[in-house]
Amino acid sequence: MATGGAGRGSRGFAAALLAGVAALAFAAGERGAEHLELAGGASGPVPFPHARHQEALGDCLLCHAVFPQRRGAIEELKANGTLVRRQVMNEQCTRCHRERKQEGKPAGPTACTTCHRKP
Repeated sequence: MATGGAGRGSRGFAAALLAGVAALAFAAGERGAEHLELAGGASGPVPFPHARHQEALGDCLLCHAVFPQRRGAIEELKANGTLVRRQVMNEQCTRCHRERKQEGKPAGPTACTTCHRKP
């Protein structure tokens, strides 16, 4: 009888382990692209190191509270008037970079021409 109980415990542990691995794999798959290119209007596109931001910030909602986690969300929100032009860059990106710099933390650029790349 002890063997049967141990077998069930082993199966339960294995099931829990598999569920944990599956959850981690799912979460990793939902992290989005490592690098993105954001539309930058007449100033040119903005290469965006998405994975680097995820590692540095840890909390996706620091950015994604403003726009959904899906491809084209920023452009869609601009088109329907929910986001105004430059809102994400000025209120999210540049502000965060300046704050991190003031705190002595690694920070990204704050000058427009550093990120925008004219074709």
